[in-house]
Amino acid sequence: MKKTRQIEKNAKIVNRHLKSRLKGNPKKLYDAAGHLITNGGKRLRPYMVIRSCQILKGKVSDAMPAASAVEMVHNFTLVHDDIMDNDEMRHGVPTVHKKFGVPIAILAGDVLFSKAFQVITNSKLSANATAQLVSRLAKACVDVCEGQLLDTKMAEERKIPSQTEYITMIGKKTAALFDVSCAMGAICATNKVRDIANLSSFGKNLGIAFQITDDLIGVMGDPKITKKPVGNDLREGKKSLPILMAIKLARGKDKTIILKAFGNSKVSKKDLKRAVDVIRTLGIEENVRKHALKYADKAEKSLEKYQGSAKMEMISLLDFVVKRSV
Repeated sequence: MKKTRQIEKNAKIVNRHLKSRLKGNPKKLYDAAGHLITNGGKRLRPYMVIRSCQILKGKVSDAMPAASAVEMVHNFTLVHDDIMDNDEMRHGVPTVHKKFGVPIAILAGDVLFSKAFQVITNSKLSANATAQLVSRLAKACVDVCEGQLLDTKMAEERKIPSQTEYITMIGKKTAALFDVSCAMGAICATNKVRDIANLSSFGKNLGIAFQITDDLIGVMGDPKITKKPVGNDLREGKKSLPILMAIKLARGKDKTIILKAFGNSKVSKKDLKRAVDVIRTLGIEENVRKHALKYADKAEKSLEKYQGSAKMEMISLLDFVVKRSV
């Protein structure tokens, strides 16, 4: 609960900065750009920017533009992902393209992307630090796009990807923004290459652990917590780590039950529940959590040389992310 309160307190500070930077005309365009920001989100990535800066004794005020920029890019990806997937709801409200229409949603995503770089270049940091922030964030955006396409290809292909292919995909699609959040926070505080690399490593491994855990929740999560139907990812045919493990481990009748539900949009609630129950009996949760903990351990080792409350809060975030209940 303490960790949740810290994240919420940080989110309020970041939200004020974001809203002040997302104003303009036509008003409808900026309303669309700020729609998801106004209606929820934990602001995990800005939290990591700010805490990474503080670990290296930097000032929160110096990190705030980078924190806002990362959140803008994150929301840009959400807006465009929702269009690609034709999703209707996010954070309990209509997605941007459902509320404002596809053309405005595309433009709103483009505004968020462009504003992210504008916010960074208008900061008070040195020219060298600003150039590093722009370069890092641009690379992360490319990685996210590559990861998104890898995910789309995996979904389209009939073959089951290897665990290595899955990790490569989430390393780009999800972990890239966690990685860059921590790296940018570090850059706001120092120009020491080793320190920036350490924080970058923490973010990348945290991001992988986060997505592995998220995928576990997507298969076996309690609908009351996830706000999604039970077995949602299984029905959608997502080739996530828990599903890959289940298909590989299952035998005979159990495998048939899982494959009957996998990627079957018309599967009955009864058959979907049977498939999830089979996955539970295979001990998937324990195995998946072991994988998440492996990356969590790598992340924690990246911060070994540092001290202070900001470091402890990041370690606490790591525990919070990996130990989320299903």
